[in-house]
Amino acid sequence: MQTHQAKRVAIIIELVMQSRLTDAMIEAGVTGWTVLPVLGGSGRSGAWSREGQVTRAGGMVQVVCVIRPDRLDTLLDAAFTVVDRHIGVVTVSDCEVLRAERF
Repeated sequence: MQTHQAKRVAIIIELVMQSRLTDAMIEAGVTGWTVLPVLGGSGRSGAWSREGQVTRAGGMVQVVCVIRPDRLDTLLDAAFTVVDRHIGVVTVSDCEVLRAERF
């Protein structure tokens, strides 16, 4: 089966910034993504967890998308306008997809 090169971009960001991020992604031409809840983790500021939080307002999400390699720079520029001023981690990895026309 033939596969096609793609990029997987995963962005961990504060839940309250999710709509700003996905709006920026839409403006950059991204047509699909998945939002996953982040239950906890550890970073420069130390360990944290959603456990015991009364609301989701202080939570984090991971927004994941798979795009064609030629769209990567446009997406990263758009995402950085949101992530630059807030807590956020952006990772990019190579991947392969079976149906390139969907990306």
